[in-house]
Amino acid sequence: MKEAQGPTPAGTSRPYRSLNEALRAHRIDISNYAFITAIVEAIGISSYIDRGRYIEAIRRGEGASLHIGRTYTNGFSEDDRLVIGAAPLRLQPSEGRAPYFYVNHPTEFMPIAQPKPKRTTTPRVSAPRGERAPTPVADRDYGVCDVCFMVKTPAGACGCS
Repeated sequence: MKEAQGPTPAGTSRPYRSLNEALRAHRIDISNYAFITAIVEAIGISSYIDRGRYIEAIRRGEGASLHIGRTYTNGFSEDDRLVIGAAPLRLQPSEGRAPYFYVNHPTEFMPIAQPKPKRTTTPRVSAPRGERAPTPVADRDYGVCDVCFMVKTPAGACGCS
């Protein structure tokens, strides 16, 4: 979990009025909104600041601010015990902020939807107009007329009847 520290690359920091405004501005997946909101409410956040690559969420009480990125939230202490829904969060040690811990957002565990492969079809080959291939017909013997000696039709008739 390596993240750039400090203000935005331009050197400015912009406060947000609400968590939803901050999440929209950073284009965080909407399916993570409820998860992040639950974390923020459990910790107690007073303000949100744009830091370029992440949102800095400043705590009301003591403790480090949270860094809310696209796929993670970082800045939990070892003593923080968060239960979201019915499951406690599994905090992992942070590489970029040494004594702190982070948690991945739920969309990181969802399988990526693979686009359906295009249906491959074999090209149709048709005969040129007017030149249709004859339909194969099995040769059958309907008999021969005793009077005119012509081959009988499937109905049993011939030319003389």
